[in-house]
Amino acid sequence: MKSNWFFLAMLAFVPVSIAAELLHWDPVVIFTTSVLAIVPLAKFMGQATEEIAVVSGPTIGGLLNATFGNATELIIALVALNAGLYSVVKASLTGSIIGNILLVVGLAVFLGGLKFKEQEFQPIVARLNASLMTLAVIAMLLPAAVHATTPQLVPGAIRNLSLATALILITVYILSLIFSLRTHSYLYELVEGEEEEHPRSKVNVPLAVATLLGATVLIAFESEFLVGAIEKTTSALGLTELFVGVIIVPLVGNAAEHATAVTVAMKNKMDLALTIAIGSSLQIAMFVAPVLVLAGWAMGRPMDLDFNLFEVVAVIVSVTIVNSVASDGRSNWLEGVQLLATYAIVAFAFLFHP
Repeated sequence: MKSNWFFLAMLAFVPVSIAAELLHWDPVVIFTTSVLAIVPLAKFMGQATEEIAVVSGPTIGGLLNATFGNATELIIALVALNAGLYSVVKASLTGSIIGNILLVVGLAVFLGGLKFKEQEFQPIVARLNASLMTLAVIAMLLPAAVHATTPQLVPGAIRNLSLATALILITVYILSLIFSLRTHSYLYELVEGEEEEHPRSKVNVPLAVATLLGATVLIAFESEFLVGAIEKTTSALGLTELFVGVIIVPLVGNAAEHATAVTVAMKNKMDLALTIAIGSSLQIAMFVAPVLVLAGWAMGRPMDLDFNLFEVVAVIVSVTIVNSVASDGRSNWLEGVQLLATYAIVAFAFLFHP
């Protein structure tokens, strides 16, 4: 497995965060060290998944990437859900979607555009992703619209609507995997073949599996520390749980993924960069969110898809502008600036939202 000294050095925050939790240090310290510990763990989890995928072949590999691609966000959300922090769970979901399609795509397009005057990518795949993102927006908008327009809801109506919507989204997500991996895999061949970082002969499968399992367990512990310190940290720093959930938590789980997308964009591989960023948003919206609804039902926690209307508006704005940028199959640095500016405005809006 390729060594990355920066992320290896950051693993030092794992024992520090454990000590902070066991010794009952200040909640801000626990929160901060847990955040910094999760970043390298997510990086190595992602690398291990990619290496196992190389050996297992394209179909199983695609399913592995689909399952573990956002495992960090899913683990954090499950811990927060179990703690009853529903607003943080929903905010982290919308924040992951917004962060991927505005911040990550924006950085990739901007920095790639500075190095290459104009970059090209497959418009067919971009349009397919755009239509799937639109479906995800509809799934988020309708429960909020029903809640906002119905004065007296039948008890459990929103939850039942959310369960039905979750099952539909998961079904469509599975069908999209069949589409990309089997029936129309030729559309994705260029994207999948662009980057071969892990030759099959150099993959150490036992090490990759051990890394994947170890990182998963440690992320679960770190998520417990992080979630346990959220309320006191937000109070101490004068922030809202909404801002922490939408802006800070998604940055933690997606940090390594952000770096990968930007790196490949600067190698003039914009197809791959968009696949990483937008694909991650689709996975959050069509797999992670529905799984959390079903998990909430199984755990006796009333998780639903009735998002804060302001969060829904932010997602709609984000999806609209990224679809506009990706519609022609070309990108330049100014379009990256537009996406980053939109993210900055959205971030400030959540910061000042009461």
